[in-house]
Amino acid sequence: MGNKKRRKKAQLPFRINILFFVVFLMFSVLIMQLGVVQILNGEAFQEEIDRTIQDTTKIPVPRGKIYDTNHNVVVDNKPLYSITYTPAKGTQAEDRLEVAEKLATFISMDSEEYIDGITDRNKQEYVYLQDIEKAEDRVTAEEQKELSNSDFYKLVLERIPEEDLNGFSKQELEVIAIKKELDKAYSLTPQIVKNEDVTAEEYAQVAEHLGELPGVNATTDWDREYPYKDTFKDLVGSITSQEQGIPAESEDYYMTRGYSRNDRVGKSGLEEYYEESLRGRKEQIQYTTTKSGRVIDSKTIVEGARGKDLVLTVDMEFQEKVDKIVREELKAAKSKHPYANRYMKDAMAVVLNPQTGEILAVSGQSYDEENNKYISNSLKTLYDAHRPGSIVKGATVLAGYESGVISPGQTFYDRTIKIAGTPSKSSYSDLGPVSDYLALRKSSNVYMFYIALKMGGENRYPFPNDSKAAFDTAAWQKMRNYFQQFGLGVKTGIDYPYESTGYVGDSSYDPGLLMDFAIGQYDTYTTMQMAQYVSTIANDGYRVSPHFLKEIREPGTSDERLGSVSKTVNTNVLNRIQMDQTLIERVQEGFRQAYQETGGTAVSYFGDKDYNPAGKTGTAQNEVYDNGNKIDVNNLSLVGYAPFDDPEVAFAVIAPNTGIVSNQYNINKYIGERILDAYFDLKEERSEDSEEEEN
Repeated sequence: MGNKKRRKKAQLPFRINILFFVVFLMFSVLIMQLGVVQILNGEAFQEEIDRTIQDTTKIPVPRGKIYDTNHNVVVDNKPLYSITYTPAKGTQAEDRLEVAEKLATFISMDSEEYIDGITDRNKQEYVYLQDIEKAEDRVTAEEQKELSNSDFYKLVLERIPEEDLNGFSKQELEVIAIKKELDKAYSLTPQIVKNEDVTAEEYAQVAEHLGELPGVNATTDWDREYPYKDTFKDLVGSITSQEQGIPAESEDYYMTRGYSRNDRVGKSGLEEYYEESLRGRKEQIQYTTTKSGRVIDSKTIVEGARGKDLVLTVDMEFQEKVDKIVREELKAAKSKHPYANRYMKDAMAVVLNPQTGEILAVSGQSYDEENNKYISNSLKTLYDAHRPGSIVKGATVLAGYESGVISPGQTFYDRTIKIAGTPSKSSYSDLGPVSDYLALRKSSNVYMFYIALKMGGENRYPFPNDSKAAFDTAAWQKMRNYFQQFGLGVKTGIDYPYESTGYVGDSSYDPGLLMDFAIGQYDTYTTMQMAQYVSTIANDGYRVSPHFLKEIREPGTSDERLGSVSKTVNTNVLNRIQMDQTLIERVQEGFRQAYQETGGTAVSYFGDKDYNPAGKTGTAQNEVYDNGNKIDVNNLSLVGYAPFDDPEVAFAVIAPNTGIVSNQYNINKYIGERILDAYFDLKEERSEDSEEEEN
C-alpha cells in the first residue's frame, strides 16, 4: 500500500510538469504570433486600420446663357438662395431625420406645395423611425424568417395602423417634407432641399448653424430667366428640374458622360439640342472618408465653369414685330369672318436669310378657343404640315424644264381639263394662252396640269376632254425627286431636336392626283420647308440648312461682356438643284412678275414697294370634319424674298383652314407684306442710328 501511494505521488508532479510544458508551448506560440503581427505585419495592419477612401463628387454649374444676334440676352440665369444637403457615405435614415428636425427650426417648408407632396410612405417612414422596436414587433419572428430584409421593412411599414398616420402637427409635417427632400440625396452628391422663396433670414440662420447640420450647406443656385417673357420661349425649350433629373430613357447616355441622376438637362428645343455646350464643366471635389464613411478631408481637383453661351441668328426686336404682325392678322381674319373662319386656329411664318440659312424670326400664333385667347406656338412651324397650294408652282415649272416636257417660253391654252371618270380641273378662271412667265404671274393651274400629264406619259395637247389619260406611275417619284431638291418632303437639316417632313400621299395610278400634286394640293409640308424652298429659288438653286445658332462663346468674364468665340456656324450647302441657271432665272422672273407686274396675284400688296420683292401666292383646298360633317376650307399661303437682284431676306407664311367666302380676308398677303415692310424699316432705322452715332 505504501509503495502504491509513493508511485501516485511521483506520477502527479510529472503530469503537472507536462501540463505546464504544454501551456508554455502555447504561450510561446501566442507570443511568436503576436510578434509576427506587431513586428513583421504591424505596419500593414495599421495601414488597413487607417485606410481611407477617396471619392470624387461633381458639382453642377450654371448653364450657359443664350443671346440673340445683336447680343441681347434671351435666356439668363437668375441667382437663388439655396439650401442643399450632401450626405456622407453610410448616412442612415435616423441621421437624416435628425438633420430634418434641426433644419425645420431654421427654414419653412410648410406650404401647400410641400405638404401636399407628402405621401403615405413618407408618413410611415417617419412613424417607424419614432419607435423602431414598436413598429418591428408587429411582424412575428416566424414571418420575419420567411422574408428578405427589404420585404420585412415593407411589411413593417404596412402594419403601421392608419390612425398613426393622421393627426400630425404642422411642425411634424414640415419635418416629414424636409426629410423627403433629404432622402433623395445620393452619397457625397449635393441635393437641393429648398431653392424657391428662401428668405435672407432663412439663408443666414442655416449658414450660422452649419456645425449643427451635418451635410447641410447654404449656397446659391440658379433658375432660367427669360427677359423677353414668352417671345421665342417655346423654341428655346426647357430644362428638367432637379427632381426630374436626367430622363430615365436616356440614363445610360447621360451617365456615361459624367452626369448625375439629379442633374438638370435640356429636355426640349435648343436647350436640348445644344445641351453639350450649355451644360458647362462641373466642379469636381475629392472627398477623403474613413471606412465608416466619415469625411476627414475634401479638396477641389477640377475648377467648375458655367456652360458656354449661345449666340443665335434670331433678331429679338424683329421677332417681336413678326409675332405681333402674325397675331394681329390672325385676330383680324377671325374678327372679319367669325363664322366662316371658325375652324382657323393658326397662322405661321418663318423668316430667314436665303443665302446663309440664318433664321431671323419664327412665329406661330394660335387661337386658344377654350380660354378665348391668342398664344405663341412657334413649334408648329416645324411639325405642323399643310397642303401648300400654288406656292410650289416654281418647283413644278423647273421640274418640267429639267425633265424635258416643257421648254422655256412654251405656251399652253388655259381652259378646263376633264379626264374621264374624274372631276373637272381648271384654274380660278379660263386664262387663255399662258407662257411659263404668265403661268407663274397669274398662277395658272392648267399649265401645271399639262406638266404633270406629260411627265406621266400623256402627251396629247390639247387634252381631249372626257378621255382616259395615259399614266406611268414612275412619274410620282420623278416629280417628288425634283421637289426634294428644294427641301419639299425631306428634312431641312435645321439644328433642332425634331422636325416633320410632312405627309406623302399615295402614289396611285391616278393622273388626277399627280395633277393635284403639281399645284400643291396633295402632299403636305411644314412652314420651315416652304421657307427653305423659296430660299433655294432666291439663292440661285443652292439649298442651305436653316439654322438658329450663329456662334458658341466661352463664358464671359462678367455679366456685361461676352467671352471669346469658341465656334462659328458656317453656311451649310445641302445641294444645288440639278437645273440650268438660266432656267432658275426664268422662275425667279416669274416670281418677280407675280409681285410686281400687272395681273400678278400679289401685285396689289407688293407692286409699289421699293425693296424689289418677288414671290408666289398659294391657295389649297382643304377640309375639316365637324361631328362627322365635311366642311370645305382653304389653306392660304405665301412665299417671297427681297431684294430680287440680291436677296437678303426670304419668308414663308401659311394660315390653314380659312373659310371660303367671296370677300376673303387675305391674311397670307397681309402678313407677308407687313413682314417685309418691318424688316426693311428696321434695317433703315438701324442704319440711321448708326450714322448718328458715328457723327
